[in-house]
Amino acid sequence: MGLFDIFKGGSKSDATPGDKKAAAAAKWADRAGDKRAQNYDRQEAIAALAEMGTAESAAALLKRFTFTVDPSITDQEEREKAFNGVLKAGDQAIAPVRAFSAKAESLAWPIRIVKSLLSEELYVQELILWLQPWDTEYSKFIDPKLQILATLEDHVHPSIRPAVEPFLDDVNESARYHAAATLLAQNDPDTLSPLLKMLPKEESFRIKNKIADAIATKGWKASPELQQEVDDALPPSYMFDSEGRVVHR
Repeated sequence: MGLFDIFKGGSKSDATPGDKKAAAAAKWADRAGDKRAQNYDRQEAIAALAEMGTAESAAALLKRFTFTVDPSITDQEEREKAFNGVLKAGDQAIAPVRAFSAKAESLAWPIRIVKSLLSEELYVQELILWLQPWDTEYSKFIDPKLQILATLEDHVHPSIRPAVEPFLDDVNESARYHAAATLLAQNDPDTLSPLLKMLPKEESFRIKNKIADAIATKGWKASPELQQEVDDALPPSYMFDSEGRVVHR
């Protein structure tokens, strides 16, 4: 390195591959994530980033999912191009998607991305990881939590029950509903007790009816002690039979 290079802080050849990837993505990132940019300019940036297939380009493309533009057909086309561009990064996209999801107002596209990139096992584990920061207390904005709980309804996995069961006590009715639906979808008789025990304090008729109807369909049997604890909390059209099953009156 010559004297001139010392004062410059090094030559261009000293840049690491990571630096080059970051610089390449940074060149287009602002324009791709700018709602006020001209459509042509934004689409050019999205196309450039979509070809890179790096963690840096994936992080830049994810910003396109934070706003909408008119007309709706243009909006959808740009989102699809961004989506495919993130997928091109493969496993390198997981960390950026995870970071993005921790702050996103909607998880529709991030969920779609990880579903496309991961096996069923890893996909469920990823959703559970996204659920962990959420608690059951009041929060003004909980759409991401509801999206995760609702998505887990479509999957069966041993890790789902311990992750979702606490949300039976959520202050939000929709969160409790999706938590109950997800536990019922596991088809695990061990969920009978926590599901029935939520009935005495549950005020939502749709939750009570969903639980009672599903348990009746499954034919699970409650112990005498559990029956005594929750008998009065069953919806009016349900009762326990002589063997402890919930049945229609």
